[in-house]
Parts: sequence; C-alpha cells; structure tokens
Amino acid sequence: MGRTKTIALALLAALAASASPTQAQTLAALPSPTPSAQPLHEAKPLAAWSAFCQRYAAECAIDLNEAPRITLTPATWATIAAVNRRVNRTLRPLTDMDHWGVPDRWDLAEDGAGDCEDYQLLKRKLLAEAGLPRRAMRMTVVIDEKGEGHAVLTLITDRGDFVLDNKVGDVLAWHRTGYVFIKRESAETVAWVSLGGVTSPVTTANR
Repeated sequence: MGRTKTIALALLAALAASASPTQAQTLAALPSPTPSAQPLHEAKPLAAWSAFCQRYAAECAIDLNEAPRITLTPATWATIAAVNRRVNRTLRPLTDMDHWGVPDRWDLAEDGAGDCEDYQLLKRKLLAEAGLPRRAMRMTVVIDEKGEGHAVLTLITDRGDFVLDNKVGDVLAWHRTGYVFIKRESAETVAWVSLGGVTSPVTTANR
C-alpha cells in the first residue's frame, strides 16, 4: 500500500470516528455567506501543474456531471475543517528543492512530506473520497504575505469561495486571507482562469 493511500485511509478513519453526521450538526456552525471570486479569462498554467497532470490525469480531470458548487451543511463544513487541520498536522513541510532537487514539483506527498501545493492536492483527494465534488475544489495560485508564489485550495460553495491553506489552521473566505489571487484551475475544462491580481509567479515553491 502506498504512503499516500495509507495517510488517506488513516485520515478518513479518524474523521469517521471523530463525529457522526448528527454530532457534526451540533459541532460546526456554517460560515456566513461571502462574495465569490470572479474568473476573468483564460490563464497560462504552471509548468509543474502540467507535469503533475501527466502523472496523475485523474486528479486534473473535469467531470461536467459533477456539481460546480459544494452545498455546505454543518456536517460537510466539519469534514472540510477536519481534513484541512489533519493534513496540516500530518505532513512534514519540505521545499521541492530539498525534496526533489527542482524548484517546483506538484505531487501527492506520497512519502509524507511536501510543500504548499502537495498539502492542498492531498486535501482535495481526501475530500473527493469523502464525497465532495472535485470540480468545485480548485487549485489556486496566490501571492502570499512574503510576496512569494503560493498554492492554496479554493472550495467553490453555495456560501462563497473558501480557502484551505497549509499556513493557516482555519478555513477562511478567500478575501479574508490577505493574499493576492492570481489564477486557479477552471471548473469547465482542464485549464486555468485568471483572477486578476498581479504578474503571475513562475513557481509556488515555498512551504
């Protein structure tokens, strides 16, 4: 069994044991509705994402039969928060240069270590396995508080867009992160769309 599958099974088992749907209803209040980020036009994908999609085509595929938005319930919100928290605690932060000897490589943290995009890709995989529509979970490139390229996972929901981030324990509305949003994966095809912002970073190589 691969390391990623082992981590995934352990996390899902912990989630299942931690709270039943009925318990989750009482534990997780829904966030207030927020404005959604508005895609502007097609954008150029990062080379590391394109290489990732060649290795893991299913992780990048778009199923137009899936819902384009996540319908948030207290139970779903509890699952999202728990996956974000547990992956952040489980993976060991390691830059791609230290890990692979290259500036930027997107992966599924199969050996239990990775940088920003690897955290988010594992979170998406786990949430998809928990039943959330992959189409509504989009990898996103931002400029962080250090002025560096960074990757987060945007969840497109019926209450607005929310961000999962390895730097922050809480799931935040996108406009409350303090980041400059550059672009994200399209929900319509295997491509990227611009979110405005500034000049796009070449890599997302930080922890």
